[in-house]
Amino acid sequence: MYQCNNCGGSLRFDIASQQLACEYCKSQYNPYEIDAAAPHGAEESVYDVTVFTCPQCGGELLCTDNSAAEFCSFCGASTILTSRLKSEKRPHHIIPFQKTKEDCKKAYQKLLRYAVFAPRELKDPDYIDSFRGIYMPYWSYHIAQRGSFSLQAEHVYRAGNYRITDTYRLTGDIDADFNGFVYDASASFSDEISASIAPYDICAAKPFTPAILSGFYADTADVDSRIYEPDAVTLANDYSFRRLSDCPEYRKLSFSRPSDFQLSSALCTDCEQVRSAMFPVWFLSYRKGDRVSYATVNGQTGKISADLPVDTRRYLLGSLLLAVPIYILLNLRFTIIPRTTLLLSAFLALAAAIIYVAELREINRRDRREDDIGYLSRTQGAAAAARRTKKKGPFAYLRGLFKGKSVVLLVIGSFFAIQMFQVVLVLSFSLRYVSLLLGMIVVAAVGFPTVKKLPVRRSWLELLCPLTAVLLDFLILYLDPASDLYFYGGTLLSYIMSCFSLYAVICKYNLLATRPLPQLGRRGGEPHAHLE
Repeated sequence: MYQCNNCGGSLRFDIASQQLACEYCKSQYNPYEIDAAAPHGAEESVYDVTVFTCPQCGGELLCTDNSAAEFCSFCGASTILTSRLKSEKRPHHIIPFQKTKEDCKKAYQKLLRYAVFAPRELKDPDYIDSFRGIYMPYWSYHIAQRGSFSLQAEHVYRAGNYRITDTYRLTGDIDADFNGFVYDASASFSDEISASIAPYDICAAKPFTPAILSGFYADTADVDSRIYEPDAVTLANDYSFRRLSDCPEYRKLSFSRPSDFQLSSALCTDCEQVRSAMFPVWFLSYRKGDRVSYATVNGQTGKISADLPVDTRRYLLGSLLLAVPIYILLNLRFTIIPRTTLLLSAFLALAAAIIYVAELREINRRDRREDDIGYLSRTQGAAAAARRTKKKGPFAYLRGLFKGKSVVLLVIGSFFAIQMFQVVLVLSFSLRYVSLLLGMIVVAAVGFPTVKKLPVRRSWLELLCPLTAVLLDFLILYLDPASDLYFYGGTLLSYIMSCFSLYAVICKYNLLATRPLPQLGRRGGEPHAHLE
């Protein structure tokens, strides 16, 4: 803890002045000067911190103060965290907080203005006031490309009836440096969240001094620096390859990108240096049962990212209000006969099943953290993390639906759905039968293995209902009974089962918008966090 020389009060880093400020007499001090006068000066390779450990999830937070921490930012547990003193290795650089807590709260409240279906608890001022400033650890990579490069290109053209291909070997000298490729070094900090609030202006980084941490917390680096090195090298290779292939002299040539290893060799790419850094993040967690959601704000730029669950009742009410104008619009556009009504209900049931399966697959991907290389390297090893690719799941777009103007998006989606229904009506009945059967078979083949992987209640029933509705509608259409009552009865049953499945989609969205409680159980900043 840093104390004021005038009154002995506690010093905290003041974001507005970028100085250490006394809570009582308002005196200000240069953080580098006061740290140089401390027992452990700036030349030391370690600094003393208090490590707070959550007894529920194992998450660890560092703090230069000895005040008690009353809740865990990672799992949202409201409990006194256990503490111990420890010497932590100094990072090389730090970006001090530029955005105040008030700036952070305003950005979050602005985001919530468009989240009309968000639970009321997320808009509670007392909850919003729980934003906590945390310095997250990052690895910063310096990639260099120096030497003679060699790339292959082709020029394809026609001469009469012949197609001629000229092959070129392009050689030259390259001298390029890439500084500031950064990746978060904490397994507790999701790569997805880290990417969503990026980028940071690495040029604003300053030499690290623990005095800047005063009044804030910090997470520990527990991901090996070698995990993200291939990604940093690939970014440098891609940039240089694009610049070379876009040269005006080579516009007529077509380049085929070699493999990562071949391109690194061709461009003389080398990772010359890896440095540790701390970047500012405002962190807010919302816990409900055994799930937790996060709101994070870039402490330098103010860019915000938030997991926003929905209030099911409010969403259903909004859907009902929106259904009225859609129903009127449908009646104005075309007249529906009994056979067409049943056909449309079948396609609605099939669409509900597809959405439900896609949602379950996205929940499975997110709960397993398949896109979080840092976390996978800690839990499954570096080899398993290297095999994973950072791809968005098929249902990733739905998360963004509730972060913006959701009502507008729903209206636009409904308009396109009406156009699709009109396309369906143009098809012959035989093609409609085939598309229904094929769709049902594909959804069942993909859906039931997905359901088997997830320990989610009623998932079998919620998927079986729309598939049963499709099968029922298909049988009625195929048998073609004389009475219209069969068509209307099948339509009613199909709509009921489809609505049940769509309601399940809404409920499962809250699983998609939240994350399982973390089980970290780690000791950060120890040998597994390797830095050469």
